[in-house]
Amino acid sequence: MFSKVLIANRGEIAARIIETCKKLGIASVAVYSEADAGAPHTELADEAYLVGPAHVTQSYLNMEKILELAKESGCDAIHPGYGLLSENAEFIEAVEAAGITFVGPSSKSVTLMGDKAQAREFAQRAGVPVVPGSEGEIDGEDAAVEFAENFGYPVLVKAAAGGGGIGMKVATKEKKLRKAVAECMRRGESSFGNPAIYLERYVENPRHIEVQVLADKHGNAVHLFERECSVQRRHQKVIEEAPSPFVEKNDGLRQRMTDAALALVRESGYVNAGTVEFIVDADANFYFIEMNTRLQVEHPVTEMITGVDLVELQLRVAAGEALPISQDDLAINGHSVECRIYAENPEKMFMPAPGEIGAYSEPEGEGVRIDSGVKANWKVTPFYDPMVSKVTTHGKDRAEATSRMLGALDDYTIEGLTTNLEMHKLVLNSTEFTEADFHTSWLEGWMKNS
Repeated sequence: MFSKVLIANRGEIAARIIETCKKLGIASVAVYSEADAGAPHTELADEAYLVGPAHVTQSYLNMEKILELAKESGCDAIHPGYGLLSENAEFIEAVEAAGITFVGPSSKSVTLMGDKAQAREFAQRAGVPVVPGSEGEIDGEDAAVEFAENFGYPVLVKAAAGGGGIGMKVATKEKKLRKAVAECMRRGESSFGNPAIYLERYVENPRHIEVQVLADKHGNAVHLFERECSVQRRHQKVIEEAPSPFVEKNDGLRQRMTDAALALVRESGYVNAGTVEFIVDADANFYFIEMNTRLQVEHPVTEMITGVDLVELQLRVAAGEALPISQDDLAINGHSVECRIYAENPEKMFMPAPGEIGAYSEPEGEGVRIDSGVKANWKVTPFYDPMVSKVTTHGKDRAEATSRMLGALDDYTIEGLTTNLEMHKLVLNSTEFTEADFHTSWLEGWMKNS
């Protein structure tokens, strides 16, 4: 096992990784920008070093500086968390070249799965169902229009290197398609350094359901069941739960989805934690959309229903150990719900609302878990994602997990900051959520009509 790990991230996920490092007796090294001086994750770590100015490109995306700090502090591994450099193949190669272990998949796997068009082609070769669409990348507006005229509208334009809902636009006719292609190419270039796009049939009102997978270097691979991630705004998840209530009521769907996810893992030789994401239509047909080659924001709901520490297994696999669990060891225990708490204004198109937290008190109680990266009198700055924390609850069934979540949200004090706390309560109390009658476009429409 590793002796010292640098966490190349910030906020709640950095704090989460540090927690497992402490449990395993591994020394932890935090990095922070000038805007994050004194942040909770720096106080939790054994060591903490300034990585650069506030702007993310000069700090948390500064590969050379992060590697320099890892070497100087004597780290033998780097955990990237999620976002930032977690799916950057160039960074992974640099880490490996420096003789340091990257806690995650190989640069080859990240390159393969990081390009959605390539990943789609690979999934087809592995026998995993994909949404009908273009074979590979589309070369500009004219080619997109020609494809759509033959294929039929509506189509979904997607940045090949995209993620997190960035670089995705629906087009119902030529004029909108040309605009969508130009915009997605711009977003792909500015956000991921790659303007490539591809087109898919637009599946109306699908569910977003994903399968957590883990694989080691010894040929072992397991799934940890599925997560329901359909409550979204701007194609980004807000509430997640495990298991999926839709999968629960569709016989055989879980087996088919998990088999497909593991087929992709085995065919690609994938190692470490990953998530295979699908959209699912009302008739329970599922289609591969992407694989996230990292830990997911919503991993706590999986940990709550399985009792597995995913970060611990990431570290063990990266250290060369075999997975200590087999598929037969894993079972679903109860139900878990996660609410992402953001500094944002749901009444103003969910726009970020940075500001300073006044009084701050986190809820406690049976079946309640908080992953946070803030504290009282702390500023949520405009430089980074405005997530404040994640509240996750567990119960014997969905009703109990939801009830515990409502109680936890009532007990959560965040003064001085505009957040989506109240929105979560409204959603959880809605008939649609109670009956699990929702899809990826539901939340924004429901908010407008509520």
